[in-house]
Amino acid sequence: MILGTGSRLIFFTKMAKKNTLTYSEAMNEVETILARIENDELEMDDLIAKVKRSSELLQYCKSKLTQTDAEIQKILDTMKDE
Repeated sequence: MILGTGSRLIFFTKMAKKNTLTYSEAMNEVETILARIENDELEMDDLIAKVKRSSELLQYCKSKLTQTDAEIQKILDTMKDE
């Protein structure tokens, strides 16, 4: 799913091309970045890049959750009609 403009559009386009990152992998990467930030393991120069990456990953996860919710709702609506 491609949403947004600018850097988000580029991010989602790359995600669509790769199509290899799962929701779990994205969340694991966010958790890893968070742990490194909390443990002061990042250099100041890397911090902004990691915060941006986390933001992109969280946007991706939110998109996946929204898409999944819509698909589940569609299935439930179909079941009501039966």
